[in-house]
Amino acid sequence: MVYLYIVISAMLDIGANIALGYCDGFKKKLWGFGALILVFLAFSLLSVAVQSGVELSMAYALWGALGVIGTSIGGIIFFKQKFSAIGYVGMALVILAVILLNF
Repeated sequence: MVYLYIVISAMLDIGANIALGYCDGFKKKLWGFGALILVFLAFSLLSVAVQSGVELSMAYALWGALGVIGTSIGGIIFFKQKFSAIGYVGMALVILAVILLNF
């Protein structure tokens, strides 16, 4: 259940990052304030996970990795961003690093 908190928290963070992309430097205030609310909720849920017994380093590493990968995928889907081969290698290394941290 604790890892579900981290996953949901990461999804909120990804949503916040995508909202930041849409807010256009706070020209679109609704998107900007939505991003702030989502970040607050993401960190609140991450703190619940840490209080539930997950080590901070592990929780933050998993949360960060999911956020990086999710935001990258979101950039591809919502903003038509393109990544080079080295970008995909970098994402694979982030995933590998989190897996290694769990051992």
